[in-house]
Order: sequence, then C-alpha cells, then structure tokens
Amino acid sequence: MADAPVDSVTTVPVAVVGAGPAGLMLAHLLGRAGVGTTVVDTRTRHAIATTQRAGILEADAARDLVETGVSDRILREGYEHEGVELRVAGRSHRIDFRELVGASVWLYPQTDVFADLADARERDGGTVHFGVRDTEVLDVTTTAPRVRYTAPDGARHEIRARYVVGADGSRSMCRDLVPEDRRTRYGREYPFAWFGILAEAPTSAPELVYAHSEHGFALISQRTEALQRMYFQCSPDAVVGEWSDDRVWDTLQARVAGEDGFRLREGPITEKTVLRFRSFVQEPMRWGSLVLVGDAAHTVPPTGARGLNLALHDVKVLADVLPRALGGAGDPALDAYEPRALRRIWRAQNFSSWMTRLLHTEPGGSAFDLRRQLGELDNVVGTRAGRAYLAEQYTGWPTRGHRP
Repeated sequence: MADAPVDSVTTVPVAVVGAGPAGLMLAHLLGRAGVGTTVVDTRTRHAIATTQRAGILEADAARDLVETGVSDRILREGYEHEGVELRVAGRSHRIDFRELVGASVWLYPQTDVFADLADARERDGGTVHFGVRDTEVLDVTTTAPRVRYTAPDGARHEIRARYVVGADGSRSMCRDLVPEDRRTRYGREYPFAWFGILAEAPTSAPELVYAHSEHGFALISQRTEALQRMYFQCSPDAVVGEWSDDRVWDTLQARVAGEDGFRLREGPITEKTVLRFRSFVQEPMRWGSLVLVGDAAHTVPPTGARGLNLALHDVKVLADVLPRALGGAGDPALDAYEPRALRRIWRAQNFSSWMTRLLHTEPGGSAFDLRRQLGELDNVVGTRAGRAYLAEQYTGWPTRGHRP
C-alpha cells in the first residue's frame, strides 16, 4: 500500500499521529509558535470524547490550558483539590498538599481536556482528521518521512513532513517502527485490575479517598456534583456481567467502612468496566525523524494519577525543542527531548508503582506481607516526612504556583 497512488499530497513541518489530548496539545503549542501541523486519528471525535479516562491534572498542566489559550473552562467547571484522604483500616488521614508542599491538583476529566483542545484546534483553523483508517508511517529514518491514510470518504492521502510525532496511545503503531534490536521495553504486569463505575449520586467526600482495608483497595473519586467515579481492586479476569449493582455497592461500602460510620452515597450505576493496567516504558523515544510522546512511549498504573500529566509534560518539552530544530538547529536540537522527558517519566513510574504496591493487596500475599504494608502506611500517614513525600509526588513536582 505504501507505493499505491494517492488522491492528494500535503506538505507540513510536523505530522502528528493521534488526536488525543497529547497530540492536540502539541499541535496547539506548535501552532502558537508558528509551526504548521496535520493531525490524524483512527478514532472518531465522538469516540475519543466519550471514552472515560483520568480526571486529575497537576496545577502546572491546568495552568497551561488557561495560559496558552486553550480554554479557561477548568476555572469554572473544574475542582481544585488541596489534598487527598488515605483511609486505612476504616480510619481517615488527610494528606494536605497545600500545607505540606504549597501545591494542589485539579479534578477535571480527560474528556473535558480533549473537548477543550478539539474546540481550540477548530477555532484556530488547525487541521485534524478523525476517523481515518489504514494509517502508515513511512521513511522515518530519512529527513522526509510520510504519513499515508484513508479518509472516511475512501480517498487516500499522503502527508509529507519533516518530523512525525507518534501520539497514538498505549496500542501505538508508531512505537513499533523503532527496530526491535534498537529498542528496549521495560514493564511490569500487575496481578490485579480495577472495577470502575460511573454512578448518578451525590459526592461522598470533598476530595479523593484512597482506601486500604482487609477487604481490598477502593478509590472514591468524583466527576461532578451529581456524577461519581469509583473503583475497587478486582481480578484481571473479572466479568462485568457478573457484578450486579447491589454487589458493586456492597463491595465498595465494605472497603470504606469504619468506626466513624462513613458510607458512600449511592445511586444508579450508568457504566461498569474492568480496567487492566501495567507499567511500561520504551526507549528510545526518538528514532530518526519519528518522536514518541505520551502513552505511545510509556504508561503508568492509574493509582498515582500521572498518565495524562506525563503525556502533557512530554508535549511541553517537545514543543520547546521542535521549533528550534525546524528553525535551523536541526536534529541536535531534539537531543534534549528524551533525557528531559525520561527523567520525569521514571520518577512517575517509581511513584505510581509505589502507590500501587502501598494500597493494593497482592494475590496470595502472606500475613507478614499485610502487616508490613500496614507498617508502611503508618509511616506515610503518621509522619510529616511521609505525608510530604506523598504530597510532593502526587502533585507532580510543580515548578510554578499552585493556581492556574
């Protein structure tokens, strides 16, 4: 198909494969720097907009949405959280981000981040093609890479670019373009998953609640004042159809129960899903004229709320160096991208893995394992140093003030 005739050819400095938040934010930032882009994605705009994903943004990421002109909607519809609650054996311990490290995070669903970015690209005249198929990325070891795709109407198109950015998610096609003998893939599969629900119910707590109990892990999150997102640890082989609403609520209530009488406020469950996750990093993140960002290069367990934030940080670094590379500095300007990105990636991998091991029950774990885990949790919630470590890691090592 690579040599088949095409119906049109366009030339642009940067072609972006993947129109999720990472790809669209990169296109937005490059557009502000005067660099043209074309973005393509096999998913439709509706499919991306309705896929429920992470909902926590670092303050720096939230601020970037506002200050770079994407949207200020987060200030009106988002929720600033100045801490989280760790609930251990039925007792609550608040980790006060503001008091400990002078930072905060924002509850703002990824679907809203995507909607803001897609609207901004449309407003600014950016070129984004959703719902394409048969995407090919060619000649990435040359200075003239190409992207070929079939549009929804069946027409075949080619984009000729100087650089191609793979922002095509955790099932990335672009990362496979790095030859097997030239890449290293690091990772770990976890022996548990999350059973996630969306429920039409009032909020049960003002901030996120991470619960560790003898019954297992649970996370109580929010979406709006009337729509809540909650998760509990389950087997990776769990079958959604085997979980009735009553069984789900009984499981969640048991995992947050305590002597203080805390209970979740229940309501109709509108969505159920089993979320499997892993830790993964591919190096290198650049091969010739191809650069990888976000989930195409790395994924983290959702426990530490780092995935979307890492992707946006990759993009911010790349948007800093790409205009210089295109402006005459050439490939050497891109040499700064990978080390800057990887430093934060591996810090986030460490924190996400630590949070996951801290709060989840390993299948087949011994009584010693449980008591050791409780000792570690006591070190976290019972000492200022432990609380400060969690606060600093969770808020993402902010480089600016906490308000966007």
